Amino acid sequence: MKLAAIPRVSTITKEDFLEHYFKPQKPVVIERAIENWPAFEKWNLDYIREVAGDKEVPLYDDRPVNHEDGFNEPHAKMKMSEYVDLLKSKPTKYRIFLWNVLREVPLLQQDYEFPDFGLTLKKKLPMLFFGGRDSYTFMHYDIDMSNIFHFHFEGKKECILFAPSETKHLYKVPHSLITHESIDFENPDYDKWPALQSANGFKTELNHGEVLYMPEGYWHYMKYKTPGFSMSLRSWPKNPINFAEGLYNVFIMRNFDILMRKIQGQKWIDRKNKKAIERTAKMVSK
Repeated sequence: MKLAAIPRVSTITKEDFLEHYFKPQKPVVIERAIENWPAFEKWNLDYIREVAGDKEVPLYDDRPVNHEDGFNEPHAKMKMSEYVDLLKSKPTKYRIFLWNVLREVPLLQQDYEFPDFGLTLKKKLPMLFFGGRDSYTFMHYDIDMSNIFHFHFEGKKECILFAPSETKHLYKVPHSLITHESIDFENPDYDKWPALQSANGFKTELNHGEVLYMPEGYWHYMKYKTPGFSMSLRSWPKNPINFAEGLYNVFIMRNFDILMRKIQGQKWIDRKNKKAIERTAKMVSK
């Protein structure tokens, strides 16, 4: 795929970040933004096991969307201590996402600060994400269209991004936030997904302590090259159109999709996947 390397900086001032990355809505990796955080030294899987081992955590894998699944409903649950042991013992598809630090383990809040990148961060929504080796997320964008700062801890994580302008090439599933789930974004089959050949994206590999800035509405695919975890901090979209789209996604699109799953079942899911292919072919042909 046509994937440019995401720019990297060692450190950055608030002014430079706003001027060169936020205003033009371009991604960047900041390599040394959190070395003063206690989390930089403390946060690894063993520490998480120590402070949150007794918590029951929701787990998700890479199975396709099914009409019987609720919106963001977990596929399994287990104690965090068991999950960490699983991550360290063998590859697993099980991931944790959108795990609220403040609600689940308030003690962890002592280990990080809210960085000043010039944007107002949602301080009540610091979310953790965990994954085993070779587990991955489907290509998607976030429902609220936020600007996202993604802080990675322990191991390596591969990230592939596309700007919203590339949506026409990505086989977006209607009434959802994902692309067609059959696409392998690391090794796409261009005979089956020809429009992907025209998509221009970005790629990087995150290491411990690095921060990835993803502009509002950016598509992202994440694959854990080794067991590890990340924390995302978010800022409301500043573009009024994106802000309105975020509200639409949360209050209308999501509820409409849930309703149609209940009414039509798997036929609704299959119809959406078919439409993703038809609409992309139509847009590309234009």
